[in-house]
Amino acid sequence: MKRFLVLENGEVFEGEAFGAQGEVIAEIVFTTAMTGYLETLTDPSYKGQAVLQTFPHIGNYGIIPPDKEGDRVNVSAYIVREVCEAPSNFRNEGDLDTFLKNEGIPGLKGIDTRSLAKMLRDRGTMNGMICDDPSHADMDAIKAYRIKDPVKEVSTPEEVIYEAEGEKLYEVAVFDYGIKKNIIRHLNKRGCRVTLLPHDTPASRVRELAPDGLFLSNGPGDPTDNVSEIETLKELSKDNIPTMGICLGHQLLALSHGFATHKLKYGHRGANHPVKDADTGKIYITSQNHGYAVTEDSIDPAVAYAWFCNVNDGTNEGLMYRSGNAFSVQFHPEAAGGPQDSGELFDRFIALMERK
Repeated sequence: MKRFLVLENGEVFEGEAFGAQGEVIAEIVFTTAMTGYLETLTDPSYKGQAVLQTFPHIGNYGIIPPDKEGDRVNVSAYIVREVCEAPSNFRNEGDLDTFLKNEGIPGLKGIDTRSLAKMLRDRGTMNGMICDDPSHADMDAIKAYRIKDPVKEVSTPEEVIYEAEGEKLYEVAVFDYGIKKNIIRHLNKRGCRVTLLPHDTPASRVRELAPDGLFLSNGPGDPTDNVSEIETLKELSKDNIPTMGICLGHQLLALSHGFATHKLKYGHRGANHPVKDADTGKIYITSQNHGYAVTEDSIDPAVAYAWFCNVNDGTNEGLMYRSGNAFSVQFHPEAAGGPQDSGELFDRFIALMERK
C-alpha cells in the first residue's frame, strides 16, 4: 500500500505504508543515530514530531521492551528507508511493524531518506503530513501546525518514588518534563531516592520535600512555552539547592536566570555529536535530541559561563553557574554515546550534594 509524505514546501515523497493506518501532521526531524531506534521511538522529547532515520536499515534487532525510554511511543510517525522483517537478537520480543501497529503509529518506508535529510538540513526543519493520498493534504493545516503543550502530555500526572539501589544516600526531587528512564536508573544506582514530580509542581512542594538535590529532566517543545515552570525554577534558585539539568531542563534553568533560547535550523539529533569541555579541552561524543539551544550572547558572565560547546556549530551545550551549586548540559550523559565518557556528570551532581 502506498503512503506519502507531503511537506509544507509542497515537496512530496512517495513510499510504502507500514505500522498503523491513519494520517498525521507533525514536525519532520531527522536523527543520525545508527542504533537505538526503540529508545528514539519512546523518547518523550520527540512528542509531536515525525522522526526520519538517516541510517538505512531499521528494526534489525527487533523490539526489546527493557530498552524503552518511556512507557509508550512518543513520535507521531516514523520514516525509514528499509524495515527489517526478520529481526534477530536473543532479547527480541517482536518486530517493528507489529510494534507500531499496536502503538497506533503510522510508518513510511521505501522513500529516498538521504534526499529528505539533505532537504531538512539545507532548508531547515519543516512540518509535513503522512497520508495515503497527497491530493487530500491540507497545506494550510500543515503550515499552521505547532506542537502544543507537549510537556503536559508526557509528564507524570502524580508524584512517583523510585527507591535507591542499595543504601539510600540522597533524596533527589526530579521535575519530569519528559524524563528518559535511564536518567532515573543513573540516579538510583548512585544511592539516590528519586521523587518524580509533575512538571507544574510548585516551589512550595519542593521545599516541603527538602531534597538534597534538584534534577531537571529533558523534554519536548519550545522551552519558552513553559512559563510557570520557569517561574518555579526562578523561585527555587533562591534556595541554592544542588541542581543538575539535562536538555529541556538545561534550557529552562537558563531562562529562569534571564538568558534566552532560540530555535536551531534543523536541531541536533543522533548519538555521535562532539562537544568540548571549556575547562579541560576534552571532547565528548554525545547523544542529543533537541531543536532549541541557549543563546550564547545572552549568558550573563556574572551568573554563569559556557561550559560546553558543540564542536560542529559552536552552539552552547552546557552552563556552569557561578553559585557553584548548579550546572546543566544540553546533551544526554545517560545515553552512553561514548559509550560512558560523559556519565561522570552524574557523579559531579552527587559531589554537589556531598559538599552541601
